[in-house]
Amino acid sequence: MGVIEDRLDELGLRLPAPPAAPAGQRLPFELVRVHGDLAFVSGHGPFDGARLLTTGRVGGEVSPEQGYDAARATALSMLASLRQELGDLDRVAAWVKVLGFVTCAEGYTATPAAINGFSDLILQLWGDAGRHARSAIGAGELPFGMPIEVEAVVALA
Repeated sequence: MGVIEDRLDELGLRLPAPPAAPAGQRLPFELVRVHGDLAFVSGHGPFDGARLLTTGRVGGEVSPEQGYDAARATALSMLASLRQELGDLDRVAAWVKVLGFVTCAEGYTATPAAINGFSDLILQLWGDAGRHARSAIGAGELPFGMPIEVEAVVALA
């Protein structure tokens, strides 16, 4: 195990199964695409394998706290994809850019608070190398009923 996986273990967290297409769906793209010293990570949600952990609209069926937790679960799902592609999470030298989407109930505008669940975990695990530029966008619908979707660009060592 590397440094990042040791930190996950210290936090009592485990990586889920890497995301897989839900039954009857196909995903004709790479979850992680490495190009040079960057990895472009496709949009991820709070999945454990093909099982979606949370559905609904933040500020509606999903409380803001549950939205934060869904974003944190999304980070773990993304880390599972990165480990599968890179072999070792320690190859991630820096987090460059994060784009988060939140399925919002009408009138819910605290999208940054939900995506903080993702950012807080990345900062906890990578420290200064986890600092990233970020946007948090409200959405009417996301694939499969996900409350949160996040994509990222990371620099590789």
